[in-house]
Amino acid sequence: MSGAFMYAPEVERLDRPALARLQLERLRGLLAHAYANVPHYRAAFDAAGVKPDGLRHLEDLARFPFTVKADLRDNYPFGLFAVPREQVVRIHASSGTTGRPTVVGYTEADLDNWAGLMARSLAATGVRPGDVVHNAYGYGLFTGGLGFHYGAERLKCSVVPMSGGNTEKQIGLIMDFGARALAATPSYALNIAEVAEQMGVSLVDAPLAVGVFGAEPWSETMRAELDRRLGISACDMYGLSEIMGPGVAIECEHRVGLHGWEDHFLFEIVDPETLEPLPMGAEGELVITTLSKQALPMVRYRTRDITRLTDEPCACGRTHVRILRVTGRNDDMMIIRGVNVYPSQIEAALVGFPGVAPHYLLTLTRQGSLDHLTVEVEAEGGRDEDDRAHLARQVRHHLKSLVGISSEVIVRLPGELPRSQGKAIRVRDLRKEGT
Repeated sequence: MSGAFMYAPEVERLDRPALARLQLERLRGLLAHAYANVPHYRAAFDAAGVKPDGLRHLEDLARFPFTVKADLRDNYPFGLFAVPREQVVRIHASSGTTGRPTVVGYTEADLDNWAGLMARSLAATGVRPGDVVHNAYGYGLFTGGLGFHYGAERLKCSVVPMSGGNTEKQIGLIMDFGARALAATPSYALNIAEVAEQMGVSLVDAPLAVGVFGAEPWSETMRAELDRRLGISACDMYGLSEIMGPGVAIECEHRVGLHGWEDHFLFEIVDPETLEPLPMGAEGELVITTLSKQALPMVRYRTRDITRLTDEPCACGRTHVRILRVTGRNDDMMIIRGVNVYPSQIEAALVGFPGVAPHYLLTLTRQGSLDHLTVEVEAEGGRDEDDRAHLARQVRHHLKSLVGISSEVIVRLPGELPRSQGKAIRVRDLRKEGT
């Protein structure tokens, strides 16, 4: 279908002054709501010497304190809720694998806004009312599955609530039901493509046209691989549970950055070291303030994601600021023998390399006083031990010349590396174990 269909054309095309006026009005209300109802914010604002009624311009937000993930864990489970718990109609939480889980809550109005923003986001990628949307995001406490589900229903699509796993059955249903859109993590979408090829099923010839992928970093080379193997236009979706879930920002059909929905979120870029605000176009850490959340308002939440913003016009006509592709996270950055590198940079170098399948695992260990990186990849097709050793040397040289890191490379046989059923585990950090 053409790009003429829009879910929310008026607000998506507000001029910059009108967007700023709307943001300022909503930001004042949000700060007052947080200060009046959340002891953590009242104490943090008082300690910083700021009050909600002191905000006169959007730029004044830079005087307010940041919120970090530790604040959610320190106030576990409901200490950051700004409404009585009885008004919270849904609760999501992280896995808590690194400590207490982060708990997020939603009022009825929050869920209504979320569904509307997800519908708007899906429409921007080219999903249309009446499309069959195959939802392979995990359901449950993870926000991905239900976020996509209710957004697609709001857009009046036919939703297949498959969740993750049982990949052969997923492929059968994609074919039988004629799914036009696939929602999944990019690593699981790649798994679906691989299993389909093994089954002799051509998803390229299926009705699939749009893939909406997120929940983990992925590179442009991975996008090209998904486009080619699934016969789709793979679009990036951005979101965080702490902010809302998926639907905070989305690529339109032009795929030149993710439109951040500025009527509900205020986006900043700060220097990750000094925490000073950076101008439009500069690379730094993305900070987000919610403008309409009732149950869990977030003031200047540090996402740890490194990216840039642009307000240059987009060919689609939307005026909302665009988040350029996230290059990595502060806490994901590795320092290998003095070289700073993100896993996404290594992925970009590996995916599409001749003879190498798009599956990899990075393992960090400590050798003496230095960090050591082992890169495991899979060979494409059958290769003997000598062929794999030669391929390993080629990959090692490629990483050194392109990314600038020295690493040990191990080439595995096809199928030896684990496949993702949801969020992929790309990095194993064994340094604390002393191995």
